[in-house]
Amino acid sequence: MKLKGSEIICESLLREGVEVIFGHPGGAILPFYDALWSYPQLRHILVRHEQAAAHAADGYSRVTGRVGVCVATSGPGATNLVTGIMGAKADSVAMVAITGQVSRASLGTEAFQECDICSIAATCTKKAFMVMTPADLAATVREAFYIAQEGRPGPVLIDVPRDVQLELTEAEFPEVTGVPVPEVSEETLERLKEAARLINEAERPVIISGHGILTSGANQELKSLAERSGIPVITTLLGLGGFPGGHPLSMGMLGMHGMYWSNIAVDQADLIVGLGMRFDDRVTGKVDTFAPHARIIHMDIDPTQIGRNVPVEVPLVGDAKALLRKLAPMVVNTPRPDWMQYIENLKRDHPSLAIPPSDKLQPQSVLRALNTVLQEDPETTVVTGVGQHQMWAAQFLSFNQTNSFVSSGGLGAMGFELPAALGVQVGKPGAPVWCVAGDGGFQMTLQELITISEEKLPVKIALINNGHLGMVRQWQEMYFENHLKAVPVPGPDFIKLAEAYGVGSVRVTEQEDILPALRKAQAHDGPFLIEFVVDSTTNVYPMVPPGGSLADTIEDPALATTKGI
Repeated sequence: MKLKGSEIICESLLREGVEVIFGHPGGAILPFYDALWSYPQLRHILVRHEQAAAHAADGYSRVTGRVGVCVATSGPGATNLVTGIMGAKADSVAMVAITGQVSRASLGTEAFQECDICSIAATCTKKAFMVMTPADLAATVREAFYIAQEGRPGPVLIDVPRDVQLELTEAEFPEVTGVPVPEVSEETLERLKEAARLINEAERPVIISGHGILTSGANQELKSLAERSGIPVITTLLGLGGFPGGHPLSMGMLGMHGMYWSNIAVDQADLIVGLGMRFDDRVTGKVDTFAPHARIIHMDIDPTQIGRNVPVEVPLVGDAKALLRKLAPMVVNTPRPDWMQYIENLKRDHPSLAIPPSDKLQPQSVLRALNTVLQEDPETTVVTGVGQHQMWAAQFLSFNQTNSFVSSGGLGAMGFELPAALGVQVGKPGAPVWCVAGDGGFQMTLQELITISEEKLPVKIALINNGHLGMVRQWQEMYFENHLKAVPVPGPDFIKLAEAYGVGSVRVTEQEDILPALRKAQAHDGPFLIEFVVDSTTNVYPMVPPGGSLADTIEDPALATTKGI
């Protein structure tokens, strides 16, 4: 059977189980879009900017467990994808990006919209392919999907010259196979036994759970380990939802804006069990002072992450689900009354989630009210951007379900929230999706309001509008002598903007209107935006100061107590 290269791509996507792609057409990718005419099984979501296509594919992948697919043309189309591709690499999200390229004869001539996207993408993908003959397309697509899902998931890019998409060839499709989970070796079993020994003997242990628990689908295995061992569980930002937030052993998030009690518990622990996390700088603070009393067990599917940032006593390389199933039966429940009481005292004496009294609308109050709404439907997913609103969401929202929190972690891409929420809603069409946005990041990708409206996606948007790049303002205030520069960020009339895009909306300025507005949005049949006009001077606490250790965690001056720990 002879097919054009573009048709081979479509056939290959169907064989991989792809149902939806996010993209924007252009000259070099037009043959692929022409082929889509004959493949109605492939739902195409037209975004208004290519960066949004990558973020949408990211969000879709996280909540479905499938590979997210995004498409763009050559030149600026391809380069606009790069931010979203790098975000997927940083956060271990399976993605395949397909880009058009100028025809083979024009390569290297600086032709219109020519761009060596494979070289640009080399450091932000697991692999980048340029396919120079249509006969190689089917095998390349198969390899790309395999690589995207194998080991630590991540993005793969396929660049296809325009004439390769048009050329006919005899089509042969390789068998589609799943990614096998590696067997647990004898060496790893011995290390698991050593890990179990350290866990059983520890007097002050904590588990730090990361995004790898979610990627592996190891939520129940983590819960089993925690309950069998009696060890409290702290999560990273992207680990939220990997362990039930309402569980008695849950301690919430640690790190730069983590809970005071979590940071101090890690600082005082004698054993750290790191599961599916990287010990990155936002978690450790000053790395050479991290957990100074602790021995460290580190479990990760990527061997290059183990020992990269902190010294590790027991390295465990492999899939978290498989390894935790072996580890949990080896541990015993060891009562640690002094340690648990110490943690309870930290929570009592250092109430990180208390909200200082104010006559202005506080963003924390918005998130606390939103949490009330979220708990009424366990299928709700929250998607955030990056900045103060992201940290307040991580602090004040309780996540009890897998993949119920989606955010840009490693790259920290402003503007992630709206297009990612779009992708999440496509992936979970019957479930509530809330987009928690900051006014700064929202203005970077707000054009996707029309995509959400056009596709009739009932995304609810809680826009935290403080009129500033809030996190930058906070740093300038605290560490740059209050030299506020380029941080006021006036926006449009967001209510009129929502109306122009066909999105329902309401503005909230008073405390008593928060919950009614959330209820109104929730009941609205379609997308809805709430603009919460909040105090522009509110800072995020707790906070680890730049260059500080977890032991240096700063509390809100309005809440800090004089009680010792």
